Amino acid sequence: MAKRKIVWTHKANEERREILAYWIERTQSKGYSIKLNKLIQESLRLTARYPETGRKTTFENVRVKIIRDYLLIYEANSTTLIVLTILDGRRNNKSWNL
Repeated sequence: MAKRKIVWTHKANEERREILAYWIERTQSKGYSIKLNKLIQESLRLTARYPETGRKTTFENVRVKIIRDYLLIYEANSTTLIVLTILDGRRNNKSWNL
């Protein structure tokens, strides 16, 4: 139950920024984006402590955590949780190959 360091890949960080910017544009307010970002961060902190809670994928050590409508794909080892990508779960998932 060791706490792991959370590391965002450049791709995942850009995707998160795009998602948050989309909601700012859509709602004309930062309120929902702030709440969504907090939810993502809180979920990641818990996942860093308990990485096995995410669903297994076809890739070794890679798991998926569902956060509202988003799929957070991460890889965990004994010291680090690496956020690989964050996807909108409402989109066509045939090309994801998880």
